[in-house]
This record gives sequence, structure tokens and C-alpha cells, in this order.
Amino acid sequence: MPKLQNSSKPFSVRRLIIVLGDQLSLEASVFSEFDPKIDMIWMAEVREESTHVPSSKHRIVLFLSAMRHFANEIKERKWPLDYVQIEDPDNSGTIAEQLSKAIKKYTPKQVTVTQPGDFRVLKDIERTCKEMGVDLGVYSDNHFFTEISDFEKHAKSRKQLRMEYWYREQRQRFNILMENGEPVGGQWNFDSDNRQSFGKGGPPLTPKPYSNSIDETTSQVIELIERIYPGHVGELATFAWPVTRDQALKSLELFIDERLQMFGRYEDAMWTEEPWLYHSHISSALNLKLLNPREVVAAAEKAYKLGKAPIESVEGFIRQILGWREFVRGIYWTHMPKYLELNALGAKQRLPSFFWDGETDMNCLKECLGQTFKYGYAHHIQRLMVLGLYTLMFGVDPKEVHEWFLSVYVDAVEWVELPNTLGMSQFGDGGVIASKPYIASGKYIQRMSNYCAGCKFDPSLSVGEKACPVTTLYWDFLIKHKELLSKNPRMGMQLKNLGRLDAGKLEEIQITAQNHRAMNK
Repeated sequence: MPKLQNSSKPFSVRRLIIVLGDQLSLEASVFSEFDPKIDMIWMAEVREESTHVPSSKHRIVLFLSAMRHFANEIKERKWPLDYVQIEDPDNSGTIAEQLSKAIKKYTPKQVTVTQPGDFRVLKDIERTCKEMGVDLGVYSDNHFFTEISDFEKHAKSRKQLRMEYWYREQRQRFNILMENGEPVGGQWNFDSDNRQSFGKGGPPLTPKPYSNSIDETTSQVIELIERIYPGHVGELATFAWPVTRDQALKSLELFIDERLQMFGRYEDAMWTEEPWLYHSHISSALNLKLLNPREVVAAAEKAYKLGKAPIESVEGFIRQILGWREFVRGIYWTHMPKYLELNALGAKQRLPSFFWDGETDMNCLKECLGQTFKYGYAHHIQRLMVLGLYTLMFGVDPKEVHEWFLSVYVDAVEWVELPNTLGMSQFGDGGVIASKPYIASGKYIQRMSNYCAGCKFDPSLSVGEKACPVTTLYWDFLIKHKELLSKNPRMGMQLKNLGRLDAGKLEEIQITAQNHRAMNK
């Protein structure tokens, strides 16, 4: 990428406009008052963003390639841009230090930025601007349906936050899947029609996965990351994520045309060597702002109106975007920074080492981890009800689980990943985001996948040589947290089943669970 000519003398600009790696839209609010004659755009690739958690190669390549493609768009418009590459010899490696250099160089009257997706980054920018004595303007992120203030207002009126009620408000507010003030189809969600398993026959024919040709820019980034981060997880031979807006739009189009119809029915199903099934490839593009959620929701709603996809699939998909995505953002920004340290269950185990190499005899975990390393991706049930389920019941410190999820997935930006992991998956927030811990035995995984068919363990057994560790840990979790869970009305049936086990069986389960933890440190 060509560099700007550096001047030995500082000169003044009106605004130094920061564009972060997850803000790659020319429609971003920070450009609303941009004047190329008197303002300067600033972007920086820094090692800190790849190493504060050890990011996977897929994740690093996605961000850097998308940033470089976006920088090229800016230059095609002949807008002034100062772009710092990760391999530049004078790159200090942190946003704070690089921003300090840029402020000294351009002596701006103001630094401006669209609200970052990471609390840590926002605080680094705020601290740097304060130290440098320059005003900072933070613009609201217009790549959401709602403002943080909307969520704050919603939260103040409720003793307990639940996504479903927030989602219904937004459906009504934006008139999405509504007819005469009522939800299309006469109900707000269609979970009872969705979330089916494939059965023994496996998934119906699935479309080919989204792919895009690797251009020179992406190829150069892949070579660079293989060279400077050889020890990070990830197999870049499979890299095929959208890194430009055109590619993101194509990915959305293919999902709507080829996968949305079956999405709802099988959104929770899993199958060996079928990473994509009927899920989209757009989460990373949404989180990098290559796509706007409004156009995504509009495309899905249009598909329903044209008869291309059933209401249960369209509603289930729109709920993830309009409901869940906006909800977790509100949770993040109204609860940070304390949220990061929450640990309601007192979990203190370390993450098992096989989460970094996939070497385990538990086939469900081996499949999901292998897929994660190969593609930088796993769909929401693989994350919640296999990987997250295991770490929750194993008793891993939720902050460590959060850092792993943030490390390995291409769509992981902290505002969306942290509440989903620490809150929804690990119940570390004690019920802020979810009404109960999401726990299940190995029988759930057996029902929703074919993973157990190729495993040495039996999901129906909790003790003995062939006992499924997921099943063992399930019962052990109920035993350990019985008093806390007894206060939760949604846990009644599971605790009732626990009550049917005699003292000898309970002790045997706990010993088996302790032995499993000891062997998987």
C-alpha cells in the first residue's frame, strides 16, 4: 500500500478522524461533517489488537485485509489518509502511542471517532487525547437500529432485562414483520416450529459455502500473518471471508437466496463436517460495518413478502439481528467495565489446554474446535451448547472463556462477544442477560447432532469408563450449585431429576467429575 509523504514539520488540521478496524463504512457517522480540504483520516494496524488476546490467524487477516481494502476506497476518493501498517518500522504497536504520534504530527483542533466497539479502546483514546490536550468528539454509531440511550431508557423501566420484550418493542418501533399493529403470523416468535434436529438421515442438501477469490491485498496479508504470527491458531488455506462491501453484499444475497428458507428449522442442528449448514456468512461483515443491519433485516423481510422464505425462518433470523444483537450491545455499554469481572458462580478452573489444539477424545468438542481452527467460525449452538456448555460445567473462569472466544472467532468484537460469552454462555453475570444457566447433558448433543455416533463415550452414562464427560459434568454442576439453582423457577425439573439420585450415585458422579478435571488441566 502506498504511503503518504511524511512531512518533517507538524501542520494543523481541523479534525483528525479515527477509523478503527470495525468501522469500515463510508457512511459512518464520523464522516458526517468531514471536509477533505481541512480534515485528516487516520487508521492504524497495531500489534496490540492481535495480541492483547492471542487472536487467530483468520481473525487477524480478516481485520487487516478489510482495513486495507477500505483504505484503498478512501484513496480512490482522493481523501487525505494517514495509514499505519503493522510492519512499519516506526510502528510502536499500540493505538495510544500511534495516536499520540499522529496528534503531534497534525496538531488537530479535535480528534473524532465513531464510538468504538471495545471499552478498552475507547478508554485508550480518551486517555491519549486528554494527555495530549486535544478535544475528543465521539460520534454515535449509526450502524445499529438503536442508540445506547434507547436501551438505557428501556432498562430503567424494568426490574429484570429480557431480550424478548426489547425485541418486541423494536419490532413495533420500526414496523418490522408487523401488520395492523400485530406481529405477522399472529405470534412474536416461532421457536416451536424451529430448532429441529436432522435425524439419522442428516441434513438435506446444503448449498455451497460462500467464497471469494483471494486478491493481491488479501494474499499479501495472509503471507504477512503467517510470517509474523506463526504460532497463532488458524488454517489460512481456508480463508474466504468477505473483506469488502461488495463481497459482503454478495454474501448476504447468497444467504437470502439459498439458506434463509431452511435457517429457522435447523438453526440449532449440528452435523459432522458441515460447518455452514443453513447459517449466513455475514456476522463478521456486520461487525466490521461492511453491512448495515437495516439492509440485512430489510432483505430478509422482503424474502418473506415475496414467498421465498417462511415466516419461522425469517422471524428467527431477524430476531438475531434486531433483537439479540442490539440487546447485547445495550448490556455491554450499560454494564462496563464491571461486567468484565463478573463471576456469579465463583468458577476458577483454567481453560483446558485442548481448547488451543483440539486434542481431545470428546468427539463433540473435537469437531467444534477443529472447525473453529479451520474456519475461524462455529455457529451459535456449537458455541453455546457444546463449547460454552462444557466450559460452564467444567467450572472455567468466565473471563478466561471470554478471552478464548474473543481470540478465535472472526466475528468477535468485544461489545457483542463478551455478553454472549460471559453472560449467556457462562452465566457469569448471574442472570443479567439470561434467565437461567444453559446446561444440558450429553443427551442434548446426541439429539441435535451426530457427534456422539463417532465418540468413545456414551451420553447416557454419567459414571464408569464410558461415561460422557458432558453428562458427568451436568450432574456435577447441579449438585454443586443446587442451593443457588433452587431459587430459579426454570430449573425446577432438572433439580427434581437430581433429587431422584441416591447419595452413593451423587458421590460417584462428583468423584468422576473431579477426575475428569484433573486429567484435563
